[in-house]
Amino acid sequence: MSVLIFRLNGVDDDEAADVRRLLDERGLAYHETSGGFLGFGVAGLWLLDANEKAAARALIDRYQAKRSARLAAEYADRCHAGQAETTLQRAIRQPLRTLFYLAGAAAVLYLVLVPFLTLGR
Repeated sequence: MSVLIFRLNGVDDDEAADVRRLLDERGLAYHETSGGFLGFGVAGLWLLDANEKAAARALIDRYQAKRSARLAAEYADRCHAGQAETTLQRAIRQPLRTLFYLAGAAAVLYLVLVPFLTLGR
């Protein structure tokens, strides 16, 4: 019976390709599913042999720990060099998205506070 070993929802393409390559190099048989047309399905990599789950999980965990350390070091280097994108720079680069998020936050804040502000009336 197949067992889900790696979810692909929200995973960068390079990370997914690396995990596929690792599984192929180890000779672990797997198949891949997509999220489907509307995205309600489970996009992931499924091992065909559930007995290999521990080995595959350890392999993926080691890879993700190395990747995390590498990405953190790259980010620290960019911060040290002054090249890391700040929140203000991102807001300027994507003004419509920023306005949308601010409007949503204001709407939620309004809906939460209105009952308390009109309590004495």
